[in-house]
Amino acid sequence: MYKRYLQLSALAAATQAAASDHWAVIVAGSNQFYNYRHQADTCHAYQIFKANGIPEDHIIHLAYDDIAHNPSNPFPGQLFNKPTPAGTPGVDVYAGCKIDYKGNTVTADNVVKVLTGDTSAGGPVLQSNANSDVFFYFSDHGAPGLVAMPVGPYLYADQLHQAFLTMHSK
Repeated sequence: MYKRYLQLSALAAATQAAASDHWAVIVAGSNQFYNYRHQADTCHAYQIFKANGIPEDHIIHLAYDDIAHNPSNPFPGQLFNKPTPAGTPGVDVYAGCKIDYKGNTVTADNVVKVLTGDTSAGGPVLQSNANSDVFFYFSDHGAPGLVAMPVGPYLYADQLHQAFLTMHSK
């Protein structure tokens, strides 16, 4: 019995260690109520990562955060990312969704700093290593060679490519 307990404990520790070497960077690249879906989708992604064992301190979320409490929101303080049949309650993806960078801190510059581990971003940054798995999720508009950001200039492909090269070298 004790041997079985040790085996299960070792398995649990290995599973936790594997999950703790996973990181997620989530970015909603828009603001204003008409772009509701972007922040709802990033909060949903946050919930998925959390539910799959990624520690909250390994999930870095950038979102303007002006939708859940927007006067146009018919469900104040809540966000939903998919419709449900009439009479079926939806899942509030905003509940428990931690946003690390909000408002004017959601910039292309900070996305690059987060990805490259530059602590001058003023919030959490990747602390991954060669054995880490990093998932980058971006929800918003874009065009060839760029993705939009709610504040400041766009995030251009060459900047993102350089950030990925820096991540790889670290």
